[in-house]
Amino acid sequence: MLGRRWAAAIGDTSYVTVGDAQLALLLQDLVDRLRTAVRADPPDTATAERAGAALVGAHFTGVDALQRSIAMLANELDREARTRSGVWTIIGAFAAGYTRALRNVTLEEQESIRRADLIARTRTEQALRASDARFRAVFTGAAVAIGIGDVQGSLLDVNPGLCAMLGYSADELRGRSVLSLVHPDDVADVAAEVYRALTEGGREHVRVEKRFVRRNGESIWGLLTVSMVPGEDGQPGYVVAVGEDVTDLHRLQTTLRYQAMHDPLTGLPNRAMLSERMDQAFATAGTDARLGILFIDLDGFKVINDTLGHDIGDRLLVTVAKRLDRGVSRAEPFSTSGLLDDRATSAELGRNEFSRHLVARMGGDEFVVLVEQSGGEGEMTALAEKLLAELAAPCRIGEHLLTVSASIGVVERAVAETDRAELMRAADITLYWAKADGRNRWALYDPRRSEAEVARYAISASMPAGLERGEFYLEYQPITALEDGTMRGLEALVRWRHPTFGAMRPDDFIGIAEDTGLIVPLGRWVLEQACREAQAWAALTERPPFVSVNVAARQAADPALVDEVRAVLEQTGLPPQRLQLELTESALMGPAPIETLRALADLGCRIAIDDFGTGYSNLAYLRSLPVKSLKLASLFVAGLQPLPGPGGELETDDTDAQIVATLVSLARTLRLTVTAEGIETSTQVERLREIGCHLGQGWLFGTPMPPDEVRKLLLG
Repeated sequence: MLGRRWAAAIGDTSYVTVGDAQLALLLQDLVDRLRTAVRADPPDTATAERAGAALVGAHFTGVDALQRSIAMLANELDREARTRSGVWTIIGAFAAGYTRALRNVTLEEQESIRRADLIARTRTEQALRASDARFRAVFTGAAVAIGIGDVQGSLLDVNPGLCAMLGYSADELRGRSVLSLVHPDDVADVAAEVYRALTEGGREHVRVEKRFVRRNGESIWGLLTVSMVPGEDGQPGYVVAVGEDVTDLHRLQTTLRYQAMHDPLTGLPNRAMLSERMDQAFATAGTDARLGILFIDLDGFKVINDTLGHDIGDRLLVTVAKRLDRGVSRAEPFSTSGLLDDRATSAELGRNEFSRHLVARMGGDEFVVLVEQSGGEGEMTALAEKLLAELAAPCRIGEHLLTVSASIGVVERAVAETDRAELMRAADITLYWAKADGRNRWALYDPRRSEAEVARYAISASMPAGLERGEFYLEYQPITALEDGTMRGLEALVRWRHPTFGAMRPDDFIGIAEDTGLIVPLGRWVLEQACREAQAWAALTERPPFVSVNVAARQAADPALVDEVRAVLEQTGLPPQRLQLELTESALMGPAPIETLRALADLGCRIAIDDFGTGYSNLAYLRSLPVKSLKLASLFVAGLQPLPGPGGELETDDTDAQIVATLVSLARTLRLTVTAEGIETSTQVERLREIGCHLGQGWLFGTPMPPDEVRKLLLG
């Protein structure tokens, strides 16, 4: 089939959209037309031209399409034609039709391209005009200020918003330098942060908040976003700045910051500003910089609040704040606290925020003075003295004339050796020392005292767990009859095997336990353990000794003490007469009710006064107490031992002997048993026996021993 061969010959010369089979049918139709045309007499050239045009219409417009077609058709038509001249007539007509159609297609495509280009240009111009109109509408009608300038900072065009913001006309602003409109104090910053950043730093836009000067000289705050627009060569072309007047917002932020950083009652900086200032001080301090803190707390302020009311208390706090401000101000050339009146300006506020000293109210009746670049502990203590003097003068609040004092904790350190949290912790501890030392004074931080306080806290914190883990144990010291030397009782003495501090004696932890209230559970454990072990002694001897247990003042004041003692006696089976409860004179003269002591005596327990003679007992009150025994303090017994005199001979101080004799005589008058503590020599025993003392206790008769040693002693 000739159409298929023709399609194969010219198929790669052009791109057509029909398939191979459809193309072969199309070309076969053209072959049939050309055969008919060449057989006609004369040859039908019109049909041949239409066949050539049809080939172009089939999109065979490649360079080789016509040549290959003619080469193939010439042989085929030569067999069909009447004469050879008729073949070339048809081939010529075919080529002419192809060429004419190809020219028409080319002309149409060129015209189409021209029309498309014209349409594109028209649309581009329309878009540019519309874009310019939109830009002008935005530029002119925008509420924000817009300015366009060159890279040197001269304004090329401005909108009405910028004119309204600065108070100039457009003509007055065009050609003017932007820096001439900036507040003189901010010119250098704008030049560095904006123009240099955009032209030299490679940034596309910069956002700044700076002060500008209006035409009437008024300063305003402007928030600007400045962008660099490149030119056709890619280099910086011009600058576009969009801004707005944020003066009111800036004032609001300043007011909100002041409120957030200042105490509303006194006007002093608050805890937040103090923390911020301390962080700044640590961040910017040099290697040799020093920092000082005065932590101030009013003495007895709660009483004023409770008795006179919070209104008077608040007015007193304001007065105290003013006095502290005045006292600190005298240490510097100007006020530093931020205590401002209604006419205070933001400049004054900044001055107060960034001066060398800062007075802050922490809350309640607590104040802090921060001293940056302090000159040492001497400067800090001198300032503390000055502030105490400022506060000492009476102040009149309404109808009341009030006197106020304060306790001050003083800490001064090198910045490199501490941090904010540690500095405030040390100041808090030191303030507590000033309170504990008597108030109306200052206390300087002492690292050794702090270590002792830390150890004290560690001991109190570990005591409850120590009770649960069985770290406490008892030792017993004999109480001996001076008349015949027999052991009549044993005093239970608590010890502690601390996992960190090792073996601890009562003096190391009893005072801490009393201060923290832990003496109550500890005393309960001692009572239970001593009674349980004392009951076990009954099986070892015919005359088992009594056990003496110390009772602290806080235990004696506990209403549950009687029930606890009764319960322990019932649980252990110890007879009440074999339990002696020792209380100091201060415990007896304290909050312990007589009913509690009488209830204990009614149980059958012995009540003894420990360290008798060292307190200030009311003898009439002593007579009314259900006491069975007195224990003389060891300091009186020590005076009964002869000491070497100036000449080397032994001399005795009769004063102590007379005191002991008087106390023993008093006890016998009240029908009380007397036990002397701290006996170390036989000479003391002889003199005590002569005076009439009943019992003795001390190293001469035995040191404190564990329960196993007590059992051996009773069995031996």
